[in-house]
Amino acid sequence: MNQVTSTESHMRLGFARAEITPPVGIYHRMWGAARHDRATGIHRPVYGDVMVLGPIASPPGDLLIRVNLDLVGLVNYQHDALIEALCEGAGGAITADRVTVTYSHTHSSGWFVPDRFGLPGGELIEPYLAELGGKLRQACREAVSRMREVTISYARGQCAMAANRDFWDEELGGFACGFNPDGVADGEVVVGRITDADGGTVASLVHYACHPTTLAWENTLISPDYVGALREEVERVTGAPCTFMQGACGDLGPRHGFVGDPEVAEANGRELAYAALSALTALGPPATDFCYSGPVVSGATLGTWAPAPLSGERIERVQRFAGGAYTVDLPCRSGMDRGELAVELASWSTREQEAEARGDAIEGRDCRAHAERARRWLGRLDDLKLSPGEGYPLRYSVYLLGDAVWCTCGGEPYNLIQRELRRRFPELTVILSPLAGDLQVAYLLARDCYGKGLYQEEPSCLAPGCLELLTEAMADRIEAVCGG
Repeated sequence: MNQVTSTESHMRLGFARAEITPPVGIYHRMWGAARHDRATGIHRPVYGDVMVLGPIASPPGDLLIRVNLDLVGLVNYQHDALIEALCEGAGGAITADRVTVTYSHTHSSGWFVPDRFGLPGGELIEPYLAELGGKLRQACREAVSRMREVTISYARGQCAMAANRDFWDEELGGFACGFNPDGVADGEVVVGRITDADGGTVASLVHYACHPTTLAWENTLISPDYVGALREEVERVTGAPCTFMQGACGDLGPRHGFVGDPEVAEANGRELAYAALSALTALGPPATDFCYSGPVVSGATLGTWAPAPLSGERIERVQRFAGGAYTVDLPCRSGMDRGELAVELASWSTREQEAEARGDAIEGRDCRAHAERARRWLGRLDDLKLSPGEGYPLRYSVYLLGDAVWCTCGGEPYNLIQRELRRRFPELTVILSPLAGDLQVAYLLARDCYGKGLYQEEPSCLAPGCLELLTEAMADRIEAVCGG
């Protein structure tokens, strides 16, 4: 081999950012064990990054909008309203199926599902979401106006911040959702350096799979979790915006998490930033492959290598731009009875009040957590309109961008899908982001993970086999867009 092929996407791209920090006092509690409802302050601001992408030569309708938000996620009608706003921001030239909105899934940004509107801080949710739509609409206009030809150069690194979180607790006699030192964790970091025709850095992207659950029930501050410090450090070094793309992290979380101390989130973010910067630093000049230059006679005969411009064939390959949005029918689980859930919610709420009246804070906290589970299940049934025995049309997208494939899907799949797609397509840089709608579907577990008592099975609306069906559907689409 006398050439190391780079991994690149050549396209037109426009980038814009909006600060989307919710107001202090908004409903914040994402954790059943939390004792507060309203956010009491701000750790770091949260942002929405809008990228408008298009092939080198294309009509406006061929554009693709990709948005990364520092939020936990929104239910379908809220999510779809943002897509509509973004279409408007693009001047009406882009249809909804060309817009992808994903979320970092920070658990400290606020929880904005409709059943919280009547709780303390809930009165601020709908005005905030209306403002959010307006900010993203404007950011999309700016991103369209800034479109230019760019090269995205990809590299890979490793970071040990994320860990498997399906831990067997011997004393409990069951699984706890926490750091499992014996579990498999995907430590791969994928970075992209986005440069313009003059070689200047327009932005960078960091893709990594890890639940932003450093900050948990003791935290009362609005926060992007580890993503904030990651972004700040990468931007300090590169001098350009850094956007975070979450990976398939259903079974992954920080080794050090579930705390109330923002400094732990800062440390987690810096750990990931250093891994990302190492990979970015290793990249060669854009639009080049690394080629053997020949021998040089010295004290030894030296083999020299140097960057070389891409061949015509390579240029054609890195300018590929194809794909779309799709759905796959996945099996729903049984046993989702609305009446039983309503009784369960009322029972746990009564027990919580009784415990609080006795001054038993621990019992009150536990009862509140059980009530929270029932409340969330009722919200899922209302949002998704699920019917036992029927399939659910999960949304996903696959876009081939040169040497890379950018994929998204709804829900929260286990990381196995990400590792499997990368195994099947080693010649491509695979970026897979979950939570692109269908938030309330919750987790997609591997078939052999069902029936073990794992936390992720309890909120999941889907039956065994769902992850494998989604994996096959996405793999088939990747093969199709690649011409296979």
